[in-house]
Amino acid sequence: MAENQKPSAPLTSPGYVMPFVTVTALFLTFGFITTLNMSLVPHLRSIFNVGYKSAMLAESAFFLAYFVFSAPTSKLIEWMGYKKTMVMSLFIQVVGCLLFIPAANLVNFPLFLTACFVVGAGVTALQTSVNPYAAILGPEASAPVRLTLAQAFNSIGTTVAPIFAGAFILTDPTKFATPAAIADTVRGPYIAIAGALFVLGIAVAFSRLPHIDQPPSSHVGEGAVASRSVWGYRHTVLGALGIFFYVGVEVGLASIAVNYFKSQGMSSLKTASDLASLYWFGALVGRLLGSWILTKVKSGKLLGIFGFAASALLIISMSTSGNVAIWTMVLCGFFNSIMFPNIFTLGIAGLGPMTSKGSGLIMTAIVGGAIIPALLGAAADRWGIQHAFVIPLICYLYIAWYGLWGSKPAKTAFSS
Repeated sequence: MAENQKPSAPLTSPGYVMPFVTVTALFLTFGFITTLNMSLVPHLRSIFNVGYKSAMLAESAFFLAYFVFSAPTSKLIEWMGYKKTMVMSLFIQVVGCLLFIPAANLVNFPLFLTACFVVGAGVTALQTSVNPYAAILGPEASAPVRLTLAQAFNSIGTTVAPIFAGAFILTDPTKFATPAAIADTVRGPYIAIAGALFVLGIAVAFSRLPHIDQPPSSHVGEGAVASRSVWGYRHTVLGALGIFFYVGVEVGLASIAVNYFKSQGMSSLKTASDLASLYWFGALVGRLLGSWILTKVKSGKLLGIFGFAASALLIISMSTSGNVAIWTMVLCGFFNSIMFPNIFTLGIAGLGPMTSKGSGLIMTAIVGGAIIPALLGAAADRWGIQHAFVIPLICYLYIAWYGLWGSKPAKTAFSS
């Protein structure tokens, strides 16, 4: 199981190095798209003159797609395989990106949300397929290392996206005469992204990704059969809740970061956006470093340490102001780094032939990215951003608990 990993386990199974490289490129893609969507929050506030709660609906629309499409995607994987699901997911994202064109032309808020939802549907299908695929490209013992390394490429995308947004989308609203002119800055970037995704989809369709069956049952899954409900595995259900809180806190902090930095004294929207990229750069550094640390430290223990460290940083940010408040919040990105891949691999450990179902359940929990940011935005409107940080603080504390205690597989079942 993932918790008792062996340092000597190879990174991938023989012959799977190039498929792993291809998959890591897809991690970069959905990292970029997801973070670019978060960058729309301050943009929508400028276009439609709305509060944090309403602007956060862009995140809610995007991550609501995980709740709607994760379980169907796991069925799709069983029917048509990982590769075809990946290709289909990229083409769905193309459609979503192109919907931003009429949304900008009409300056229509519901259409913006619809575009976010469709892009989110494509990213959902991609995440639900590439995460378990990367996890089973080699021994289960090295799955946390493999997935953490792949997530490092995801972090490259998340680091570049805020810079891209600051350069091409988040321009100073005072330079434009009308909301329509502000909205128009969205069209060009999303047309270019749609074109790139289409080309990538064609490339993946013609790539040589081997068909991989679900791994045989092991550890807690020794008695697992396809007819048993995945809800019967405590560590999987608690892992899904961990993903709910993790995605919620990561997305919530990233979405409100630009406005938070401005509230702490930054005057330029572009400078604040560039600084937000350091939040994601910290995740990149953490994942590269974490893939090495995981060969020395058990994944659950490292998850607990990082969860408590992020909690401490957030408490400091809540209690201070200016540069200290800004940089302690930025440093949370570093400690976010290893959370997703480790929660995921701990959650699907030992599921055997039910791995795709476990993946589908865990991916459904990414709907936390729709709910937690909305709660954070509502709390920020009511009490201010710093007081609202109590919500992500609770998320970090749960993640720390899951890593140290809740992730241990047990036969106790919530249902059978």
